[in-house]
Amino acid sequence: MHSETKIIDRQIGRNAQLFAHAISEMPSPEQRFPYLRILISLIESAYSDLTNAPGKDRLIADIVVGLSEGSLDAKEVAQVVRVRDETA
Repeated sequence: MHSETKIIDRQIGRNAQLFAHAISEMPSPEQRFPYLRILISLIESAYSDLTNAPGKDRLIADIVVGLSEGSLDAKEVAQVVRVRDETA
């Protein structure tokens, strides 16, 4: 991703966007899992209204997929959100 690429979400920022791209390059869901949890935490911090929102898993997954420009799977991200919430 080049620096002249448009920032997808200004509230979260370019670093989260770069992080999402780096996560998408990891070969397995097991490797991506801890990093997705971190990215999800960053998104929840930026969008505090998502914390108790209905359909939170899908909403956050949509943001992550947007940040990764479609290179991450929405179902995988939504599952990480659900697992993270169950263990919290």
